[in-house]
Amino acid sequence: MNGGPSNWGLLFFSSSGRLPRLPFLVAMAVIIGALLLFENAVPQILQTLTAIVFYAGLLFCSACVLSKRLHDRGRSGWWAALVLLAFGMVWPHPSGVRGLFLLVIIWSVVELGLMPGEEGANRFGLNPQKQNQQTA
Repeated sequence: MNGGPSNWGLLFFSSSGRLPRLPFLVAMAVIIGALLLFENAVPQILQTLTAIVFYAGLLFCSACVLSKRLHDRGRSGWWAALVLLAFGMVWPHPSGVRGLFLLVIIWSVVELGLMPGEEGANRFGLNPQKQNQQTA
């Protein structure tokens, strides 16, 4: 992935490559916005009929985006499963957050939302920010 969401299909439907912080935050805002819109604006009967397809698609897109961001931090994309499990256990009532799930949520916010990607190339590819500077 070249530093930004130049190709929305690759951003949401591919787990390979690396993703810098800003495009990650934008993509996660889109995913959470879609979730909120579905749960609050779609009529209940339509939610019932489409929930399996909608949630499966959202889960897949979330796993792809998380995997690329984890790759940028030098971690395996499989860590996305733990992040998604923790998020699923607290959604939509974060007041019930306890123990391990709270630690995973805090870790993922710091690791993926605040920390920069690895400076150079890693086993997942070139640094997408450096790659954009070279092509500009």
